[in-house]
Amino acid sequence: MTANDLTTMLFVPATKPERIPKAVASGAAAVIVDLEDAVPAGAKEEARAALDVFLAEHPESAVFVRVNARGTAEFAADLDLCRKHKNVAGIVLPKAESAADIVSATEVGKPVIPLIETALGIRSVNEIAAAKGVERLSYGGLDLSDDLGVEGGTEGAQVILDQCRYQLLIASRVAGLPAPVETVFPVFDDADAVTRRARRARNMGFGGMLCIHPKQIEPVQAGFAPTQEQVEWAERVITAAESAEGAFKVDGQMVDAPVFAMARSILARVA
Repeated sequence: MTANDLTTMLFVPATKPERIPKAVASGAAAVIVDLEDAVPAGAKEEARAALDVFLAEHPESAVFVRVNARGTAEFAADLDLCRKHKNVAGIVLPKAESAADIVSATEVGKPVIPLIETALGIRSVNEIAAAKGVERLSYGGLDLSDDLGVEGGTEGAQVILDQCRYQLLIASRVAGLPAPVETVFPVFDDADAVTRRARRARNMGFGGMLCIHPKQIEPVQAGFAPTQEQVEWAERVITAAESAEGAFKVDGQMVDAPVFAMARSILARVA
């Protein structure tokens, strides 16, 4: 796994280790085994034990692990498990609120994807993004909405979450991180809806999306891929550039260095 191939990150509960191989084979760019929200409070130790066995028996299966938040009783034990196994590719850290949270998580020598899920996390997003060991940023839309007191699924909530997306995007760019990863979308039985959500996130500068079901993988990939129209336009720009000097026109649009760079970026995403 590299920082550039996290377009689809699929969650699997640690309490269902038999699903991990299926998730790895689903076509997802990365698999996140969840020790946090998907595991009931009384089943944390059992979930860790199940994941421990799986990682030991499947050293070829590289996965990310969402640990429990710093400050919880489970945090240290979760990190000990991640430290033990080389096939833990990285840590997904929920409720990240400070650079100190990142420092604690990176002590195991794994890259960290902080989840911004609180107002304090949003306020501290720049220092979090700049912390050593951060792979890229993501956020938890439901937890963040709850913490901010907005009504989920409403137009107002969308406006507020878009402001949060903006802050993640800017913080990532300033810190030199890859584009952030969009939060989960609760719908998985409507491929068109999933693709639209993924495309919206891509249009906002995001580089990937958290997934909760294998059915979301292909629609999300489609949403992050350039459309056929975009590809054809980019090819016309590149072709025209071969015989042009300075700025030129394609489809009645002036093409200068930034537009040319956009065309190259589109074709790079296809590749």
